[in-house]
Amino acid sequence: MNGGVMQPQRTSEPTPMTTSTVLPGVSAAPADLPKVRLDWTPLALAPLLMLIALPLVGSPSTWLTLTIAGLAMGMIIFVVSSGLTLVFGLMDVLNFGHGAFIALGAYVAASVLLPMQAWVEADSLALNLGVFALAIAAAMLAAGAVGLFFERVVVRPVYGQHLKQILITMGGMIVAEQLIKAIWGAETIALQAPATFRGAVLLGDAAIEKYRLIAVVLGLVIFVAMLLVLNRTRIGLLIRAGVENREMVESLGYRIRRLFIGVFVVGAALAGLGGVLWGLYQENITAAIGSQVNVLIFIVIIIGGLGSTTGCFIGAVLVGLMANYTGFLFPKVALFSNILLMMLILLWRPQGLYPVAKR
Repeated sequence: MNGGVMQPQRTSEPTPMTTSTVLPGVSAAPADLPKVRLDWTPLALAPLLMLIALPLVGSPSTWLTLTIAGLAMGMIIFVVSSGLTLVFGLMDVLNFGHGAFIALGAYVAASVLLPMQAWVEADSLALNLGVFALAIAAAMLAAGAVGLFFERVVVRPVYGQHLKQILITMGGMIVAEQLIKAIWGAETIALQAPATFRGAVLLGDAAIEKYRLIAVVLGLVIFVAMLLVLNRTRIGLLIRAGVENREMVESLGYRIRRLFIGVFVVGAALAGLGGVLWGLYQENITAAIGSQVNVLIFIVIIIGGLGSTTGCFIGAVLVGLMANYTGFLFPKVALFSNILLMMLILLWRPQGLYPVAKR
């Protein structure tokens, strides 16, 4: 104030942005930035499905058993699907050969678990955890290495061409299945979880399999880790920025191509982990295990919104619960229950639960 006349603020020189001097309509502090509101409606679908199933099942103990089994199946499907969700959501690559990494992970895990049968059958949690972790590490390394080769040789020439991506990656999966048969044989391989992972724990009158509880925990850990990496780390910020404006990020000196290759390798490694979990869940593996799971993967991704990690998680949980409830209540409907679920959700939200972008 000068003689009762307000002096205008100087704006010709740049000044540090603070909470006291900001441009009109622009917040300075990160805490004041507008936050994207989370749509909570899809998060209520799984609890709603559980509540609907409770009176239909009748017995609370049976309902609890089916619910835990459905959650476990959903978590395994999420792990299997998360790699493809990551690749499609961030790189816009339709990799129909994703099942090859799943099958490879399952067979590499079998190659570790079967020779180390003494550790698998030992009544020791430490030995069981050790051989289980070793199988997972080997499967993820093998799937990641093959994923690197797959990206450089098969996928790279067809970036941005969805039809060619579908055709060439499906061809890659067929070749991979035949190579698996040539290396490991065409026979079905029995695969059992380590000894301390078998059996069940009692929750009241409900018997809950231990391996299903382990699958639930692993699925939750991977989901939280993916959200933290993509939303709370520098590399996640760079990846998302590269998706939005690749040229701008590269002009700042960052090599987005290398980041995207890393995303593809991580997606393949997650598929290898999913192959281990799915093989132990089914207790046997064949070379076609990847192509069999591919149908569920794409149902989950479509339900989720074509690339959304949160949408994929909710979609996988819904698919797992739906399969277990209908399998118990209406066995004849169970064969197409997941397709029915997808149809109902798309009628409600044609772009999926959490659409990433208009594709």
